[in-house]
Amino acid sequence: MEYVDADGEWQSFTAEQFRDKVISVAKGLISRGVMPGDSVAIIAHTSWQWTVMDMAIMSIGAVTVPVYETNSAAQVRMIFNDSQVTLAFAEDDAQRDKIESVRNDCKTLRDVYVFSNDAIETLEEYGKSVSQEKFNERVLLVRGDDLATIVYTSGSTGTPKGIELSHSNFVFITYSGVQSMPDIALKPNRRLLLFLPLAHVFARYMQFFCFAGNVTLGLSSNLKTILADFKAFKPTFILAVPRIFEKIYNAASQKAGTGLAGRIFSRAAQTARDWSQAQQSGEPIPILLRMRHALYAKLVYSTIMEVFGGSVEYAVSGGAPLDASIAHFFNGVGLPLLEGYGMTETCAPSSVNPTVGYKIGTIGLPLQGVSMGVDDDGELCVKSRAVCMGYHNHPEITREQIVDGWLHTGDLGSIDEDGFVSIVGRKKDLIITAGGKNVSPNEMEASIMTSPVVSQCVVIGDRKPFIAAIIALDLQETNLWLQSNGAQPVADLKQASVSPIVRAEVDRAVNKANELVSRAESIRKFEIVPEEFSEANGLVTPSLKARRQAVTEHYRDLINNVIYKPRKQ
Repeated sequence: MEYVDADGEWQSFTAEQFRDKVISVAKGLISRGVMPGDSVAIIAHTSWQWTVMDMAIMSIGAVTVPVYETNSAAQVRMIFNDSQVTLAFAEDDAQRDKIESVRNDCKTLRDVYVFSNDAIETLEEYGKSVSQEKFNERVLLVRGDDLATIVYTSGSTGTPKGIELSHSNFVFITYSGVQSMPDIALKPNRRLLLFLPLAHVFARYMQFFCFAGNVTLGLSSNLKTILADFKAFKPTFILAVPRIFEKIYNAASQKAGTGLAGRIFSRAAQTARDWSQAQQSGEPIPILLRMRHALYAKLVYSTIMEVFGGSVEYAVSGGAPLDASIAHFFNGVGLPLLEGYGMTETCAPSSVNPTVGYKIGTIGLPLQGVSMGVDDDGELCVKSRAVCMGYHNHPEITREQIVDGWLHTGDLGSIDEDGFVSIVGRKKDLIITAGGKNVSPNEMEASIMTSPVVSQCVVIGDRKPFIAAIIALDLQETNLWLQSNGAQPVADLKQASVSPIVRAEVDRAVNKANELVSRAESIRKFEIVPEEFSEANGLVTPSLKARRQAVTEHYRDLINNVIYKPRKQ
């Protein structure tokens, strides 16, 4: 394992050193009275301390409760009470203060330790009084069907719910992933740079994937230094949500500008997409296209690949729909984006595209030992030993969502003749217009969000006469785009939202998205709002997915009185 220290320098643990660190911390937890089944919370950024603590907690039969560092005090109170947290580990004084502000409402909470105030070292000191035999006894008490963790969903569709995952859930899907992706997990010198929050089950799963395979895990939590971290760590594969790849593409495009370099980049990007589409068709790639592709590989593509450190071979994308044009671009550049699919309820991955024979536009093939099917309503269902134990304190939801071992995902899906699975949309996101037209918004939203100025897009129109969209901008990216196109930057999002240049770019993105659907499904009207969607205002999840219900509620007046303006009587 490698990590960035407080001085910005890369440090490392050998596997043996890391194991010993986990054991010494676990002994400290035993000394502090942590018993099997006790819930222990972690509220911190991605770090080696997070990983050590997680392993130590679960090794002695206690239950890890991850909490996003962006959660509010009210959310912390809800999670701590729902899971009856006894100990909490905070990253710094600010996170500790958040916990302390609700301590009187959390009756089971005893102690709070702070990573930046030597929490790990404190536990190791306590642990010196616990023998190796005592630790071994606790380890041997743990069984596969014991509860290992309660992971609270990010709540894009409502109030977060605790998902109960067992040790065997994680063990099964970890080895399933390693066997399903041997090129990524088992070749020599495999390296993963992990920068997503470990409170998210996808990132947490990838820790275990690295430990089970032959992969050096690198940990970084600062997205502002991610390009420098790529260069220093040199990963062989990366894991990210689609928004990260969109930002990298837009940054490369804006850096090229509008002059000769801009024209070269534009032609190179189109060549990459053309090459990718030809590759995906299965037909021989035309010789002229191969020649153009080889030329741009030297002039442009090699520079883009250097952004990722120069050693990356594959990227896994998940967490939200990936726009096909972005996938084709990176595939043509030389970095296949292997889109996958999973849920907290399935311990993260259920399917992923293979490294050979991948199909852009699908979420790949089920992992080994995982069954996926589509029911009579078109809903995608998953069955495997990784399906969760249930929803914490919600047996009625468990009975409703998991029927005869099949998890009903809430996503609409299809499966082709080769077994590749595709997501059509969310069952609950399905929009039914006043005219009775069924519209799935995900593909259009993903397309519009490839625009360099667009941060978030939410398509609306349920029980309305036509489809519309609410669009939020990214101020920093908008100003970079404006400057690269020879225009003056704007002072704030309010000014950006009324800029005719920005509006023209959004209009272009909307028209492009409309080409993906029929006239009845197309976006007839859009509004650019003068504020960002953030976790602070509750409009996006920690994994950067818009909270559709929260957005429509927040902009209800705009929707009812501007977008769908009532007719005068």
